[in-house]
Amino acid sequence: MVPEKTIAERTLAAPARTKSLRSAEKEKLLEAAVHKHGAATPRGFLERLFTLSFRGFVYPQIWEDPEVDLEAMKIGPESRVMTIASGGCNVMNYLTETPARVTAIDLNPAHVALTRLKLAAAKYLPDYESFFLFFGHADEKRNIENYDRYIAPHLDAFSRKYWEGRSLLDGRRINYFTKNLYQFGLLGRFLGVVHILAKIYGKDPREILTAKSREEQKEIFDRTLGPLFDKSFVKFLCNMPVSLYGLGIPPSQFDELMKSANGDMAGLLKARLERLACDFPIEENYFAWQAFGRGYDRERRKAVPRYLTPKNYEKIKEAADCVEVHHTSITTFLQSQPVESFDCYVFLDAQDWMNTQQLQELWSEVLRTASPGARVIFRTAGEESPLTKKLTPGLLDRWSYDPTQSEKAVAKDRSSIYGGFHVYTLTTPGEEKAGSKPAKSRPKKAA
Repeated sequence: MVPEKTIAERTLAAPARTKSLRSAEKEKLLEAAVHKHGAATPRGFLERLFTLSFRGFVYPQIWEDPEVDLEAMKIGPESRVMTIASGGCNVMNYLTETPARVTAIDLNPAHVALTRLKLAAAKYLPDYESFFLFFGHADEKRNIENYDRYIAPHLDAFSRKYWEGRSLLDGRRINYFTKNLYQFGLLGRFLGVVHILAKIYGKDPREILTAKSREEQKEIFDRTLGPLFDKSFVKFLCNMPVSLYGLGIPPSQFDELMKSANGDMAGLLKARLERLACDFPIEENYFAWQAFGRGYDRERRKAVPRYLTPKNYEKIKEAADCVEVHHTSITTFLQSQPVESFDCYVFLDAQDWMNTQQLQELWSEVLRTASPGARVIFRTAGEESPLTKKLTPGLLDRWSYDPTQSEKAVAKDRSSIYGGFHVYTLTTPGEEKAGSKPAKSRPKKAA
C-alpha cells in the first residue's frame, strides 16, 4: 500500500536533493549528456549552443504516443515503472493503468516542476472540469485562482519556487496557464515560428484540422504543407542542426536523422509530417492538434491525451501518490537503487544523445536493477537501435529483441516524429523468449 501523503511530503527528499544541486552542477548534468567535442571545434560549438537552449522550459507536452508505450510495457497493478519525465504527460498517462509505482527522472528542472504540478493538480483541484481547464485549455485566468487556492499549498518548495518565479516577459511562470501553456517552452515557440513561416508562404497549418476524412486530410496536406518542403529556403533551414533545436534534437541526434534521410532532411521531415497529418483520423490525433492548432480539441475533447479524459480522471487522482520525480540523470539515479527495482523502463529518445561509454554504463545499471522479464522501451530518430553496435555481447545477450516489432510500433505512433521504436525484454541466462530473437542476432536494418 502507498502511504497517504501529500505531493509535497512524498517529494520532500527529492527536492532536497534537487535544492542541493547548484547551478553549475545542474549544467554539468546536461553537458555530460550532450558535449562530446571540444568547445573550439565547430561541433563542440553546436553542442554548447544546444545545451544553452535546453536549460530552460522545453516541452509543454511530451511527443511520444502513450498508447504505443502502454501496449509494449503491459503495465499492471504490480508494475514499477521508471521513465524520463519530459512534459509529464507520459507519467500521467501511465497512471491510468494504475501501476504500483512510477519514478520520473529528468535533467531539466523545468520538466521536474511541470510534472509535479500536474500531479498536484490532479490530486487537489476540486473536479474534472477545473483539471481540464488547467491543462486542456491552459489559457484561462481562473487557472491562477485555482493554482493559488488548491495547488500551491501542496507543492514542494522547489516546484513552487519555479512556478512563482518570474520570466522575462510573462511575470510569474504560472501565468503561462493563462496564455496557452502549449505556446511556451522551446517546443511551443518553435511551433510558433513554423506557423509564421507557413503563413509567409500563404499557408495556414490550422486548415487541416477542418478535414472530415482521411482523404480530405491528404488533399489539404498536398495543397498546403507538403509544397513548403520544396522551397529552397525551407530546405536550407532543414539542413541546419540549430533549426531543429526547438524539437529537442541535439547535434548527435541530428546526425542520425541525416543518415536516415540519406542527406535529404527536408524530404524526411516532410514524410514524417505527412504521416502526422494524414495517417490517423485528425479528430482523434491530439499530436496533430498540437502541431497544427497549438492546443487540444476543447469542444469534443476527442483529440486529447488519455489523462485528460473524464473516464480516467478519478484513476489518476487516486494514483498520484505513487509517483516520485527526481532531478538527476538516469544512470546516476539507477546507481542508487537496489537490485530488481523496476519492471518497466522508458528512455524516450535519450539514448540518441549517448556515446558508447554512456550506453554501456546505463545498461549495466539497467541489468542490475531490472526484475526478471523487465521491459525497456525507447525511440530513436533513425530506424536502427543504437544498442546493437554499442553494447558489449555480455550485456546485449541478456535481452531479447524482435526488430520486426519496431516498424509496426512506429506505424501506430500518432506523433509520427521518430524513425524507430524498440522493446527489449530481459531473459534469464540461456532463455530465448517465444516470438522474439536474441538481441545479438538483429539484422543490419529493421524491416
